[in-house]
Amino acid sequence: MRISALLASGKPTFSFEFFPPKDDAGFEQLYKTIASLKTLSPSFVSVTYGAGGSTRRKTVDLVARIKNESGIEAMAHLTCVGATREELAGVLDELAAAGIENVLALRGDPPAGSDRFVPTEGGFAHANQLVEFVRRGHAFCLGVAGYPEGHPETPDRTTDLGNLKRKVDAGADFVITQLFFDNDDFLRFREAAVRAGIGVPIIAGIMPVLSVAQIKRFTTMCGARIPRDLLRRIEAVEDDPEAVRHIGMYHATKQCEELLAEQVAGIHFYTLNRSTATRAICQYLLAEREG
Repeated sequence: MRISALLASGKPTFSFEFFPPKDDAGFEQLYKTIASLKTLSPSFVSVTYGAGGSTRRKTVDLVARIKNESGIEAMAHLTCVGATREELAGVLDELAAAGIENVLALRGDPPAGSDRFVPTEGGFAHANQLVEFVRRGHAFCLGVAGYPEGHPETPDRTTDLGNLKRKVDAGADFVITQLFFDNDDFLRFREAAVRAGIGVPIIAGIMPVLSVAQIKRFTTMCGARIPRDLLRRIEAVEDDPEAVRHIGMYHATKQCEELLAEQVAGIHFYTLNRSTATRAICQYLLAEREG
């Protein structure tokens, strides 16, 4: 099913993001994680695409297996990194042949060891170009990325919002945001998007804090901010992983409750291929909604 159709129902979607593991043992563990989350009836799951197309084959295989064997709707990430138009068209053809209907079109991060994005000769420099390319030759439902705190490479949020509008105008059906920890950042971003004429649904990206070092590394890469109070609380128990995990889960749960009260289109969990924290948060939210 197309994600745009799920969003059109008016009910908030709940979705999870995974990445292709490096080895067979990792894949088997991931399938167990997906099976444990299937009981929550997720709206869809997404599978990332490695830097430089390093997991291209694994992404196609994994997203196809999730949809065709588990019965969960799946979305494949697709980036401009390290790929020509012909190579991207080949991946899109493979996804279509496997019955995949949804693609998240991204520019992608610079390859490891590089501090800036360099377009591949014969490829694309920006995500809106990729969206236009997919729209011309395929019938996928397309998502794009949004940045509540601004993309780390853009000079200001006005410029960043203009970039998002170009992606939507090129044919994107919905937006999934980068992770954030302060809901005010998301709500301001959503309001600004509406004022800018962006009318597609915006799904909020949430990552529960499970490790202090890990979350600092992620926020440094993506330009997200850890609120001072949350940072103080997790640093105070940094040597106690279980305490960090509980604080992170509590904060993410409260974020989700508030976002649902604000009529968010959906919540997309960055799982890091783990299920325990995400499952607990979703079970609580679903119980609250049914109650």
